Amino acid sequence: MQTVIIAGGKGTRLGLKDIPKPMVKIADKPLLEHQIELAKRYGSDEIFILSGHLADVITDYFGNGEKFGVKIHHVIEPYPLGTAGSLKLLEGKLDERFMVFYGDVVMDFDLDSFIAFDKQHDSVGTTLVHPNDHPYDSDLLEVDENCKVTRVIPKPHNDGEYYQNLVNAAVYIFSDKVFRYIEEGVSQDFGKRILPKIVSQGGELYAYKTPEYIKDMGTAERFEKVKDDFVCGKVARLNKKNKRSCIFLDRDGVINKNMDTNPTVKDFELLDGVAQAIHKINKSDYLSVVVTNQPMIAKGFVTFEQVNETHKKMETLLGEQGAFLNAIYYCPHHPDKGFEGEVKELKIDCECRKPKPGMLLKAAEDMNIDLKNSWMIGDSKRDIDAGKNAGCKTIFISQENTTGADFVAKNLEQAVKIILEEN
Repeated sequence: MQTVIIAGGKGTRLGLKDIPKPMVKIADKPLLEHQIELAKRYGSDEIFILSGHLADVITDYFGNGEKFGVKIHHVIEPYPLGTAGSLKLLEGKLDERFMVFYGDVVMDFDLDSFIAFDKQHDSVGTTLVHPNDHPYDSDLLEVDENCKVTRVIPKPHNDGEYYQNLVNAAVYIFSDKVFRYIEEGVSQDFGKRILPKIVSQGGELYAYKTPEYIKDMGTAERFEKVKDDFVCGKVARLNKKNKRSCIFLDRDGVINKNMDTNPTVKDFELLDGVAQAIHKINKSDYLSVVVTNQPMIAKGFVTFEQVNETHKKMETLLGEQGAFLNAIYYCPHHPDKGFEGEVKELKIDCECRKPKPGMLLKAAEDMNIDLKNSWMIGDSKRDIDAGKNAGCKTIFISQENTTGADFVAKNLEQAVKIILEEN
């Protein structure tokens, strides 16, 4: 698959004067070179570099790509055209499907999985998405249960609205159909203009979710952080091909006040200290994943839509405090019949309802989780049993251990402290 790298950034906020932003060095090598190596590692050896500002620095360094083991084509925009406008210069020169990187993103992710996901759909394109700790100032997407993008939400967002923490990570696979949505000779951005146009005009766009390392270096502070992460090996370590450990979290009673009697969005309220605890998980190498039984869907007390709206509120409130969840899994089933208004097709003895480990096993499959080195934190015996059934270590949120958990903690903050100090 061909790869296009959009490398027109100036790096003004980084104080750059003599080099374009993608040529800033990460561990004694330009970021752009790291991106080329990533593409090459996964079999993409034909690279198109779209540049503008100080383009000669890029062309002089990389030449035709021979010394880097790839074939490089340089295309220089005649004037600033934005991320999408510059891509339009390549219309007719690319294969039917191709990959696009932004030249200011530090990343290491499993391109094979990304490409395999894209091949499942005959779409205009696939965008890579992930949660981050500042969704309030990021371009967000909303997706349905099949990961089809239903809405694009460029920043700034509307006050008082709740969102999925699915940030557009500026990595794409596009069909050549994308050129139909881009005007020639006009400065345009993918996040603000082209992706919303694709969705609003009925084009199919899908989102590939990943917890791997993909971060822009748009500010001096973020630049220093990604440099440190690269040097310590975190960038490579979080590639999906490497197993990761996870902290699984029950929802009600662990993250938020119990909602058994008031299962509505307006009644959702985070417990004290929860955002700070999850923020600590995010700063570690652990994944943070919610696994929650939601039997009130089967009972007919709430709908899937209402539960999803509650989860949007949870993600928004956490994001406002710099925390995020890598994924949310919930079981809508209930085995017992006899409730007025119940949803009969959901009244089953499933494999996902805790204490069965189905949700944890599904997360492990999706994200290559090492269950033996993972943890389950819950406030009920079924949570602890689910963790044990999946092979995880367990922490019971209570004043005393009545479940046989490995540890007891009075709240999520204390539980996370136990885990991070244990490891």
